[in-house]
Amino acid sequence: ELPETVLLKFFRPENTPVPARPTPEQLSNLIKTSLHYPESFSHPFHQKSLCLVPVTLLLSNCSQAVVDVMIDLRHKTTSPEALEIHGSFTWLGQTQYKLQLKSQEVYSLQLKACFVHTGVYNLGTPRVFAKLADQVTLFETSQQNSMPALIIINNI
Repeated sequence: ELPETVLLKFFRPENTPVPARPTPEQLSNLIKTSLHYPESFSHPFHQKSLCLVPVTLLLSNCSQAVVDVMIDLRHKTTSPEALEIHGSFTWLGQTQYKLQLKSQEVYSLQLKACFVHTGVYNLGTPRVFAKLADQVTLFETSQQNSMPALIIINNI
């Protein structure tokens, strides 16, 4: 005698959560940045032509995921009105950084800004890009830029 054949029935619950892709808005808010520097800095330009100011770039991973971060210091403000107000300065040393931040990790990057004249400058030029570490994308999403970071350079 043959055993009785039983039909198997496969079913999938209707409300199975599909992993949601982060929206561009969420991807542009993975990393929060803040610059820490003196509000004003006095330097004897007649004795030493280059004024070096230490600046700390603080990067905070706001997500629960591991994030790949790329920092580019080569970006320059080129609009005439911005140059009139802020003038031009240079970041000394390495101009690009690649790092990985764990969930909720805060990373402190030490930078040096170099000035050759007195004036008011906007230090808010570093561009920060990020992507989720487990995502295979060719480019990172640009992170929301914070407010202008103005510093006053004085002559002693």
